[in-house]
Amino acid sequence: MSQIAPPFDPRPLTEPVDKKAARAFWRQVRPSGGAAASKIIAAVMILVFLVLFIGIGGQVFGAFFRAGAQLGSGLGTIFFIVPIVFILAVVTGVAFAARALLGGGDAVRAYRLDRFAHANGMTYDPGMADPSLPGMIFGQGHGRRSSSLVRGQQPRFVEFGNYSYKTGSGKEETTHRWGYVAIRLDTPLPNIVLDAKSNNGIFGSNLPESFARVQRLSLEGDFDKHFTLYCPEGYQQDALYLFTPDIMARFVDHAAALDVEIVDDWLFLYAQRDLSTLDAATWQWLFATVGAILDKMAQWARWRDDRLAADALTRSAASAPQTAAVAGAAGQTASAATPHPFVATPAPLSPPPGVAAQGRRLHRGFPVGGIVVTAIIVVGWFFMFGR
Repeated sequence: MSQIAPPFDPRPLTEPVDKKAARAFWRQVRPSGGAAASKIIAAVMILVFLVLFIGIGGQVFGAFFRAGAQLGSGLGTIFFIVPIVFILAVVTGVAFAARALLGGGDAVRAYRLDRFAHANGMTYDPGMADPSLPGMIFGQGHGRRSSSLVRGQQPRFVEFGNYSYKTGSGKEETTHRWGYVAIRLDTPLPNIVLDAKSNNGIFGSNLPESFARVQRLSLEGDFDKHFTLYCPEGYQQDALYLFTPDIMARFVDHAAALDVEIVDDWLFLYAQRDLSTLDAATWQWLFATVGAILDKMAQWARWRDDRLAADALTRSAASAPQTAAVAGAAGQTASAATPHPFVATPAPLSPPPGVAAQGRRLHRGFPVGGIVVTAIIVVGWFFMFGR
């Protein structure tokens, strides 16, 4: 990816595709493991259904045809038409299911995304299980998998992808789907979350994590109308250094529909829908959004956590008595006129890149929406059955 800004080439997303070439490409890159196993299970289920359909359905349809023959024209015609329409519907459904199992749709989609990625200086990866990313959505539930990954390396590493995980089990199992953009930063930064207000639900935030209210920080201008910003306690001035008015304007103008998380040396953009798609308008928006953010990100590389220098100074002071004792013992055997190197005055300490422990992760809070829903259910149950 030579640049993340228009112009870009969206033609591979819509150009005609050689389906034979697409299937050959998919055989080379398709993910293995859980995804393949689920398709095998689905194929067995379809086979069992067909056996039952042919065995039982044959008898039922035979009865329909015999009844139609006895009734003759008029009402008897219905007894002929209904089974035929039902059979055609079942055959069509099985054909679509078989196409999905054989990877026809997946193959064309992957082939288009791969060609789109290469046309724009990027690379394509079909995905993986349990991606090792530190963002909040990547540690939820089970059955975690990323898919349709489009990556660029210049001017910095950026990954566009889709992601899913499951919560619960059995009949209560729920699949959660997200789209994300992961941008690699030059230096670790404090854990900061921008919770977009435009995608919140009736009970508040759509994010899978809740954060303690004491960590909220209000910023100037219209920023608070679009985002709720959370930063670790004691890092308010650091957040103000990072989110200057020009950077706030970029997020409001380009990313107000996305939730944002800064954690370690990553910046994540989240949406509860696929972001790596075959829709050219979505890609144009994402490219413009990322380009606008990258254009203002250079000053973040200069941020340093002063707490790290203070910690280093504290450790240096704690070790000073021991160092002085070693220097004194060594001085007994040295010339009194020769200063010992151990007693030289240390140079002033400057903070190294990194974040002190208290700033690396936000403190989680109580999910207010979940508490409200639970309270409504409990009160409803009491009024219905508690009397």
